[in-house]
Amino acid sequence: MPKSPKEMGEAIARNLPLKTGRTFEEWVQIAHAADLATRQERIEWLKTTHRLGTVTAMFIAAEAEGRGLGREYADEKALLEAMYSGEKAALYPVYEELARTARRLGKDVDLTVCKTYVGIRRDRQFAMIKPSTRSRLDLGLALPGRTPAGRLAKAGAIGNDRMTHRIGVSSKADIDAEVKDWLRQAYEAAV
Repeated sequence: MPKSPKEMGEAIARNLPLKTGRTFEEWVQIAHAADLATRQERIEWLKTTHRLGTVTAMFIAAEAEGRGLGREYADEKALLEAMYSGEKAALYPVYEELARTARRLGKDVDLTVCKTYVGIRRDRQFAMIKPSTRSRLDLGLALPGRTPAGRLAKAGAIGNDRMTHRIGVSSKADIDAEVKDWLRQAYEAAV
Protein backbone atom coordinates (compact mmCIF):
# COMPACT_ATOMS: atom_id res chain seq x y z
CA MET A 1 0.00 0.00 0.00
CA PRO A 2 1.45 3.43 -0.95
CA LYS A 3 2.57 5.51 1.99
CA SER A 4 3.51 8.87 0.53
CA PRO A 5 2.01 11.02 -2.22
CA LYS A 6 5.01 10.12 -4.39
CA GLU A 7 4.35 6.40 -3.90
CA MET A 8 0.64 6.96 -4.56
CA GLY A 9 1.45 8.64 -7.87
CA GLU A 10 3.77 5.79 -8.83
CA ALA A 11 1.07 3.22 -8.02
CA ILE A 12 -1.52 5.15 -10.04
CA ALA A 13 0.81 5.36 -13.06
CA ARG A 14 1.61 1.66 -12.77
CA ASN A 15 -2.05 0.58 -12.50
CA LEU A 16 -3.79 2.92 -14.96
CA PRO A 17 -2.94 0.97 -18.16
CA LEU A 18 -4.43 -2.20 -16.67
CA LYS A 19 -7.54 -0.43 -15.41
CA THR A 20 -8.21 1.96 -18.28
CA GLY A 21 -6.08 0.95 -21.27
CA ARG A 22 -4.33 4.33 -21.16
CA THR A 23 -1.09 5.41 -19.54
CA PHE A 24 -0.83 8.20 -16.98
CA GLU A 25 0.80 10.42 -19.61
CA GLU A 26 -2.09 9.80 -22.02
CA TRP A 27 -4.61 10.76 -19.32
CA VAL A 28 -2.63 13.94 -18.60
CA GLN A 29 -2.81 14.89 -22.30
CA ILE A 30 -6.56 14.19 -22.36
CA ALA A 31 -7.13 16.32 -19.25
CA HIS A 32 -4.96 19.12 -20.61
CA ALA A 33 -6.78 19.09 -23.96
CA ALA A 34 -10.15 19.36 -22.19
CA ASP A 35 -9.31 23.05 -21.68
CA LEU A 36 -11.08 23.37 -18.34
CA ALA A 37 -10.42 26.43 -16.19
CA THR A 38 -9.56 24.95 -12.80
CA ARG A 39 -8.07 21.86 -11.27
CA GLN A 40 -11.36 21.10 -9.55
CA GLU A 41 -13.20 21.23 -12.88
CA ARG A 42 -10.67 18.76 -14.33
CA ILE A 43 -11.07 16.45 -11.36
CA GLU A 44 -14.86 16.45 -11.61
CA TRP A 45 -14.70 15.95 -15.40
CA LEU A 46 -12.32 12.99 -15.06
CA LYS A 47 -14.54 11.46 -12.38
CA THR A 48 -17.89 11.93 -14.12
CA THR A 49 -17.00 11.62 -17.79
CA HIS A 50 -14.27 9.00 -17.49
CA ARG A 51 -15.25 7.37 -14.18
CA LEU A 52 -11.80 7.68 -12.63
CA GLY A 53 -11.40 7.60 -8.87
CA THR A 54 -10.96 10.81 -6.92
CA VAL A 55 -7.30 10.36 -6.05
CA THR A 56 -6.42 9.26 -9.58
CA ALA A 57 -8.28 12.27 -11.00
CA MET A 58 -6.47 14.58 -8.56
CA PHE A 59 -3.05 13.34 -9.67
CA ILE A 60 -3.91 13.60 -13.38
CA ALA A 61 -5.46 17.07 -13.04
CA ALA A 62 -2.47 18.40 -11.11
CA GLU A 63 -0.04 17.02 -13.67
CA ALA A 64 -2.12 18.53 -16.50
CA GLU A 65 -1.48 21.91 -14.85
CA GLY A 66 2.24 21.18 -14.65
CA ARG A 67 2.07 20.84 -10.86
CA GLY A 68 2.48 17.16 -10.18
CA LEU A 69 1.41 16.19 -6.66
CA GLY A 70 4.39 13.89 -6.27
CA ARG A 71 6.72 16.84 -6.84
CA GLU A 72 4.70 19.11 -4.53
CA TYR A 73 5.23 16.64 -1.69
CA ALA A 74 8.80 15.59 -2.53
CA ASP A 75 10.62 18.11 -0.31
CA GLU A 76 9.52 17.13 3.20
CA LYS A 77 11.84 19.66 4.80
CA ALA A 78 10.22 22.51 2.84
CA LEU A 79 6.74 21.24 3.73
CA LEU A 80 7.64 21.16 7.44
CA GLU A 81 9.20 24.63 7.24
CA ALA A 82 6.01 25.98 5.67
CA MET A 83 3.81 24.19 8.20
CA TYR A 84 5.80 25.54 11.16
CA SER A 85 6.47 29.07 9.98
CA GLY A 86 5.23 32.41 11.23
CA GLU A 87 2.95 32.19 14.26
CA LYS A 88 3.33 28.40 14.43
CA ALA A 89 7.16 28.37 14.49
CA ALA A 90 7.27 27.93 18.28
CA LEU A 91 5.43 24.59 17.91
CA TYR A 92 8.20 22.97 15.88
CA PRO A 93 10.14 21.62 18.92
CA VAL A 94 6.86 20.12 20.22
CA TYR A 95 6.30 18.49 16.81
CA GLU A 96 9.86 17.08 16.88
CA GLU A 97 9.28 15.54 20.31
CA LEU A 98 5.98 13.96 19.22
CA ALA A 99 7.65 12.61 16.07
CA ARG A 100 10.49 11.10 18.15
CA THR A 101 7.93 9.56 20.50
CA ALA A 102 6.09 7.98 17.57
CA ARG A 103 9.29 6.61 15.99
CA ARG A 104 10.22 4.92 19.27
CA LEU A 105 7.09 2.74 19.04
CA GLY A 106 8.71 0.44 16.48
CA LYS A 107 10.98 0.15 13.47
CA ASP A 108 7.90 -0.10 11.24
CA VAL A 109 6.71 3.44 12.07
CA ASP A 110 6.81 5.77 9.09
CA LEU A 111 6.08 9.51 9.08
CA THR A 112 4.59 11.04 5.93
CA VAL A 113 4.79 14.82 5.67
CA CYS A 114 1.82 16.44 3.92
CA LYS A 115 0.97 20.13 3.55
CA THR A 116 -1.05 20.56 6.74
CA TYR A 117 -0.14 17.55 8.88
CA VAL A 118 2.26 14.65 9.33
CA GLY A 119 0.74 11.19 9.10
CA ILE A 120 2.08 8.41 11.30
CA ARG A 121 1.63 4.86 10.06
CA ARG A 122 2.77 1.30 10.13
CA ASP A 123 0.60 -1.02 8.02
CA ARG A 124 -1.93 1.82 7.97
CA GLN A 125 -2.14 5.30 9.40
CA PHE A 126 -2.80 5.30 13.14
CA ALA A 127 -1.98 8.87 14.12
CA MET A 128 -1.25 12.33 12.81
CA ILE A 129 0.32 15.54 14.07
CA LYS A 130 -1.31 18.79 12.99
CA PRO A 131 -0.51 22.35 14.04
CA SER A 132 -4.11 23.41 14.61
CA THR A 133 -3.57 26.83 16.16
CA ARG A 134 -0.56 29.05 16.82
CA SER A 135 -0.29 27.55 20.32
CA ARG A 136 -1.51 23.95 19.93
CA LEU A 137 -0.80 20.81 17.98
CA ASP A 138 -3.46 18.15 17.70
CA LEU A 139 -2.34 14.56 17.94
CA GLY A 140 -4.97 12.68 15.98
CA LEU A 141 -5.41 9.02 16.89
CA ALA A 142 -7.24 6.09 15.28
CA LEU A 143 -8.87 4.48 18.31
CA PRO A 144 -12.21 3.07 17.13
CA GLY A 145 -14.54 1.98 19.91
CA ARG A 146 -12.90 4.17 22.57
CA THR A 147 -15.06 6.61 24.49
CA PRO A 148 -13.61 10.12 24.62
CA ALA A 149 -12.69 11.11 28.16
CA GLY A 150 -10.42 13.65 29.78
CA ARG A 151 -7.82 14.91 27.35
CA LEU A 152 -8.85 12.31 24.77
CA ALA A 153 -11.49 14.16 22.73
CA LYS A 154 -13.49 13.30 19.62
CA ALA A 155 -11.41 13.97 16.52
CA GLY A 156 -13.89 16.46 15.08
CA ALA A 157 -12.77 18.12 11.87
CA ILE A 158 -9.08 17.30 12.21
CA GLY A 159 -8.84 16.69 8.48
CA ASN A 160 -8.49 12.93 8.26
CA ASP A 161 -11.46 10.56 8.44
CA ARG A 162 -9.36 7.75 9.89
CA MET A 163 -8.74 9.67 13.09
CA THR A 164 -11.39 9.08 15.72
CA HIS A 165 -9.83 11.06 18.59
CA ARG A 166 -7.42 13.89 19.26
CA ILE A 167 -5.35 15.21 22.11
CA GLY A 168 -4.26 18.84 22.24
CA VAL A 169 -0.53 19.28 22.84
CA SER A 170 0.88 22.74 23.53
CA SER A 171 4.30 21.93 24.99
CA LYS A 172 6.79 19.12 25.40
CA ALA A 173 5.52 18.72 28.97
CA ASP A 174 2.12 17.74 27.54
CA ILE A 175 3.73 14.66 25.96
CA ASP A 176 3.37 12.70 29.17
CA ALA A 177 2.72 9.04 30.01
CA GLU A 178 -0.98 9.37 29.15
CA VAL A 179 -0.28 10.73 25.64
CA LYS A 180 2.39 8.09 25.05
CA ASP A 181 0.00 5.34 26.16
CA TRP A 182 -2.80 6.51 23.81
CA LEU A 183 -0.28 6.73 20.96
CA ARG A 184 0.96 3.22 21.75
CA GLN A 185 -2.60 1.87 21.78
CA ALA A 186 -3.28 3.40 18.34
CA TYR A 187 0.01 1.91 17.07
CA GLU A 188 -0.88 -1.56 18.37
CA ALA A 189 -4.35 -1.39 16.80
CA ALA A 190 -2.93 -0.54 13.34
CA VAL A 191 -2.07 -4.06 12.20
